[in-house]
Amino acid sequence: MTEDSKTSPVQEFKLDPDHELRFEVESKKEKVILELKNGMAEIFGTEIVKGKFYEFTAGAKIAVYTWHGCTVELRGKTDVSYVAKETPMLMYLNCHAALEQMRMLADKSGKRGPVTIVVGPTDVGKSTVCRLLLNYAVRAGRRPIFVDLDVGQGQISIPGTIGALLVERPATVEDGFSQEAPLVFHYGYNSPHQNTILYNSLVTRLAETIADRMQAHKKAKMSGVIINTCGSVRAQGYSQIVHAAEAFEVDVILVLDHERLYNELVRDMPAFVKVVFLPKSGGVVERIMSVRAEARDARVREYFYGNRTPFYPHSFDVKWNEAKIFKIGAPDLPDSCMPLGMKAEDNKLKLVPVQIGPTILHHILAVSFAASLEEDVVQTNVAGFVCVTNVDTERQTFTVLSPQPRPLPNTLLLLSDLQFMDNH
Repeated sequence: MTEDSKTSPVQEFKLDPDHELRFEVESKKEKVILELKNGMAEIFGTEIVKGKFYEFTAGAKIAVYTWHGCTVELRGKTDVSYVAKETPMLMYLNCHAALEQMRMLADKSGKRGPVTIVVGPTDVGKSTVCRLLLNYAVRAGRRPIFVDLDVGQGQISIPGTIGALLVERPATVEDGFSQEAPLVFHYGYNSPHQNTILYNSLVTRLAETIADRMQAHKKAKMSGVIINTCGSVRAQGYSQIVHAAEAFEVDVILVLDHERLYNELVRDMPAFVKVVFLPKSGGVVERIMSVRAEARDARVREYFYGNRTPFYPHSFDVKWNEAKIFKIGAPDLPDSCMPLGMKAEDNKLKLVPVQIGPTILHHILAVSFAASLEEDVVQTNVAGFVCVTNVDTERQTFTVLSPQPRPLPNTLLLLSDLQFMDNH
C-alpha cells in the first residue's frame, strides 16, 4: 500500500449474502485500494484473497459480490460506491450450471462441449457475463476457449481485431485473462459495419480454425466456447449475430436486456439452439462516444506499454523498400465497372497496395504471418502490431513503435484504420 492510500478516505462495507458492492473510479488522479477484511467475495467470478490489496485506477467499474457475506474496505476516493441488494448473479450462476451439465454430457459421449454466444446492445455487460462464465468454468476444472468478436473494444488484442484464447486459469482482478498465445485476425476498423463482407469472412475463418484446434485438444473440445459480440443488434448487426451463430454452430444464445432481439432469435434459430433471456446488472452504465474512444486508446497503449506491469517497447526505423503495406478492401464500384465474372463483394476482400508516405503516420500496422502474397493474406492470422510514429520522406524511412526489437518478424504489413498518438 502506498503512503497516499494510507491517508485517503476509508469506507467499510458489510455485505450480506447475495449482495454486491459496486464502485467506480473516474478521476485519472485517483487510486482506490480494495481489501477483503473477512468472509468470502469475488469480482466477476474471480475469488479475492483476504488481506490482499487490489488497486484500481481511472475507468474502473467494479462489482464485489458475496455468496456468504463479507466485510470489505475501500481506501481512496470513489465517484460512486453503494451496496446493491438486487443482482442477477443467481441467474448467471444458473447459466453456468446448465453449461456445466452440457460439458458433463459431452465428456461422457466424447462430443463437443457447449458453444455459447452472448449478445445484446452496447453497454449491457456482455463482456462481464463472458468473464463470469469463463472464470466459473475454469474454477470447475475446464479449459474453455474465449472468442472475442467485438472489434470496437478488443479484450483479447487491440480494437480492430477478432480473436480467440484458450483460458486455463481465472482472470486476475486487475489485469483480466492471461494474453499468452492468442489467435488474432486483422479487421482494421472499430465497427463491424465498415466492411461487413470482410468481418463475416473473418468470423467464418476463426470458427473453422477453432473447430480444427478443438479436435486436437480434448479438454478444450469438451469445455466448449464462450463468444463475446459487438453491441449492434439491428439490421446489419442482427445479420452478423446470425452469421456468427451459424459459423460457430452455437448451442446456446444468451440475450442480455433486449426482448425484441430475444424474440427474433427464437423465431430465426433452429429448435436445438437454446435462446435464453437475461437481465443486465443494475451497475451497468452506458458510455458516451468519447469515453469509448478513450477506452480504445487505453487498450492500444496497454498493448505497447503494459498496465500495472510496465512494458518497454522498442522504436526503430524501417526502410520504405523493405516493407510492403496493404489495406484490405477497395472502394465500391458499380457492377458495370467490375471485370467479367467478378462481384462487387469481391472488392471488399481485395488487397490494395498502400503508398508509403505521411498518410500512414500514427496508424496501426498489423504484422501478418503470411510469408508471401501467394498465400491468403486476408484470412491469415497476425503476429502482432506496430504503430507508425514518424515518416521521413527524405531518407525514405518510417519509424515504428514495436513490442519487440528489430527486425520485424515479417515485412508484409496490413494498414488499420485505427490511429494511436504515442505520447510517452
